[in-house]
Amino acid sequence: MQRLDSHSQNFLRSPRLVKELIGHSTIKKSDTVLDIGAGSGVISSALATRCKEVIAYELDPRMVKKLRDNLARNDNVTVLQQDFLQAELPDYPYKIFSNIPFHLSSPILKKITESPRRPRAIYLIVQKQFANKLLIDKPGFTGMLGAQIAPLYAARVRQRLQKSDYFPPPAVDTAMIELKLKDEQLVSEERLEAYRHFIANCFAYPKVFLKMPLKDIGCVDKKPSELSSNEWLELFALQQKY
Repeated sequence: MQRLDSHSQNFLRSPRLVKELIGHSTIKKSDTVLDIGAGSGVISSALATRCKEVIAYELDPRMVKKLRDNLARNDNVTVLQQDFLQAELPDYPYKIFSNIPFHLSSPILKKITESPRRPRAIYLIVQKQFANKLLIDKPGFTGMLGAQIAPLYAARVRQRLQKSDYFPPPAVDTAMIELKLKDEQLVSEERLEAYRHFIANCFAYPKVFLKMPLKDIGCVDKKPSELSSNEWLELFALQQKY
């Protein structure tokens, strides 16, 4: 199957590697798991042996036919020819494990973390640079999205992949990121939208960020990308008092 450049399709070569990656997850026999951009079904097929139900999303009609053919014997897999960004998420507990189109990493992650039907755990194979920007409490620079999801999910890189793991090889380094729902949500559901808006403004407008009570949290010399999750939470709480 020829790659469609417009769909950012880089397929994992080895079913053995996929099984190894799933082994680094919390996926259990009782789980429902979503596979976004399922391609020919390498991940969906491996998931079908490890969980109760797989919902495989694929938009490319050429790949959907191949996907359905490859998974015809798996009665616990549902194939949906649908744009995942327009899909309605399950209203029951589920997890996500996917090798997603790299150019859609941000909108896909925003959709699933901003929904009230958010998953218990997320495992995404993404560009290494994108993954690193989600690691808010690790050395380095955090992106806006990493700060926005921090009250809900704990992020860590579970596995770094090689370019030779794909066909065709991607031009960038990649990694599998894990996002696990925290036991305690650190911003109330009623304040989450305001918190996300606050983070977005601080990243987008330097003057807005510099007007925040940074001195009160000991971060006068820090940039938005350098704040920890706790510092963002403190700043969000303080700015509401001014």
